[in-house]
Amino acid sequence: MAKRGGKKKTKTKAKTAARATSADASRRPVVERVQTGVRMEKRLVKVLKGLAEYHDMSLGDLLEGIVLHAFEGKAPFGDRSLGVIRDLKGVYGLDLDARDSHRLIEREER
Repeated sequence: MAKRGGKKKTKTKAKTAARATSADASRRPVVERVQTGVRMEKRLVKVLKGLAEYHDMSLGDLLEGIVLHAFEGKAPFGDRSLGVIRDLKGVYGLDLDARDSHRLIEREER
């Protein structure tokens, strides 16, 4: 790259971020959503709803994001969200973790 006035011309992080943001805004896929009747563990749903509320999004949007990240082998949450999740798990008494996945037994109705 040619130097001008002894300095190398480079992009700033702010300009790069602004371009990425405008590119992201132009890529908003139109989808068709369907209603589901999924049953999930009660405390887990409370934590998910709390996290969705924290991020000011619907529970459906949160779940779509989690699944899309998982499909690509990416972590869906950053450090801040993981902290919120940890707090919400404490509030709602959620003591399950990944080891419990696919091993839950539903309580019999009385």
